[in-house]
Amino acid sequence: MKSLLTGFFRLDQLGTSIRQEIVAGITTFVTMAYIIIVNPKILEAAGMPFGPSMVATILSAAFGSLVMGIYAKRPFAIAPYMGENAFIAYTVVRVMGYSWQTALGAIFISGVLFVLLTILRIRSWLAEAIPESLKIGFSVGIGLFLAFVGMTDAGIVRPGSEGAPVHVGNLLKADALLAVLAFLLIGFLMLRKINGAMIIGILSTTLVALVFGLTPLPERWMSLPPSLDPIAFKLDIAGACTWGMFSVVLTVFVMAFLDTIGTLLALGDRAGILNGEGNLPDIERPMMCDAVTTMLAPIFGTTTSGAYIESAIGIAAGGKSGLAAVVTGILFLLALFFAPFLTIVPACAYGPSLIVVGVIMIAPVARLKFHDFSEAIPAFCVITLMSFTYNIGIGMAAGFVVYPLFKLLSRQHGVVRPGAWVLAALSALFFVFYPY
Repeated sequence: MKSLLTGFFRLDQLGTSIRQEIVAGITTFVTMAYIIIVNPKILEAAGMPFGPSMVATILSAAFGSLVMGIYAKRPFAIAPYMGENAFIAYTVVRVMGYSWQTALGAIFISGVLFVLLTILRIRSWLAEAIPESLKIGFSVGIGLFLAFVGMTDAGIVRPGSEGAPVHVGNLLKADALLAVLAFLLIGFLMLRKINGAMIIGILSTTLVALVFGLTPLPERWMSLPPSLDPIAFKLDIAGACTWGMFSVVLTVFVMAFLDTIGTLLALGDRAGILNGEGNLPDIERPMMCDAVTTMLAPIFGTTTSGAYIESAIGIAAGGKSGLAAVVTGILFLLALFFAPFLTIVPACAYGPSLIVVGVIMIAPVARLKFHDFSEAIPAFCVITLMSFTYNIGIGMAAGFVVYPLFKLLSRQHGVVRPGAWVLAALSALFFVFYPY
């Protein structure tokens, strides 16, 4: 079995080991396990029952991660996207008045389009048209976004007033103080190059939180998963094929399209597997994985799914092959029976790991050509808007619009590839139809 895994995932060629990949897969899973609870909680606002929605979330994450690991052989986990789920629950259903069944139909249509565009290699053609400055912006922006999410969840940063939107949290509170200490612990372990620094930090912090009563023990550790019947195969495709749903389908499509491209490139850069031109080799394979998962997710009964940026934490823990994603997928399947146990990992335990990943992911900013404002300004828009709007898709779309515009104004439009103009047009439509 050991030689089979080593050969299939090319572990020797990648300079990794089964143990290292298992640690990376566990680290990724522990960091993103919050989605098992958070995604169905958000979808409850759309009228979707929590239990079945939790099962759909787990199945989507397990299927996507396993396919990513086995077919694409990349250490990228897949799960329902944050942001897209809130858009469906609060905007499409609660504000626009559509049913969650119709919203799932719109996601299915987007998934079918993703599959077709991937087969026709149009998605990879568009990805290769993205300039290096924007790719740098994606990595840095997502890193700062993750750091901001980690600080907010851990209580280090809190919402402020109208005049000052964010304030420092109460660092004398036990959970915020524990988060700061966990950040320092993970940083120290990484400084000493200790393998598994992330998972050690997360698990040890969770243990301390349990000892001091900062996170409650679950009433039970195991349970049978709820039935999927109330939401599985309930999507309304016909209802989504109406003119009124056009803006929803377009927004879902563009948000997922941009999130996936930016996330894959940022993860590829963090993993050190981009080629000399800054592109991810064989990008069609991971793109097909997220496309198929996005198509199946609404059939299960959940929202748009794709490569998860938290995979960067597993990569930082040493993940280099698809075996890490397979381990993550298997753990999601086990979570069908251990979901109550997963609720004990508090934000003060996983939040600091997100902050550390932010430290790692801002490194490419040193390659940005700050002296060329036609390169620096679009990247700046990407980096700042991702965090300041709390929306990765907004930052990416802004970069795609601003880049060709500034190249045109600086009379350098010849360097803009045709695919970049297509991305600019799609992003412009995104801003026009986005339900603000």
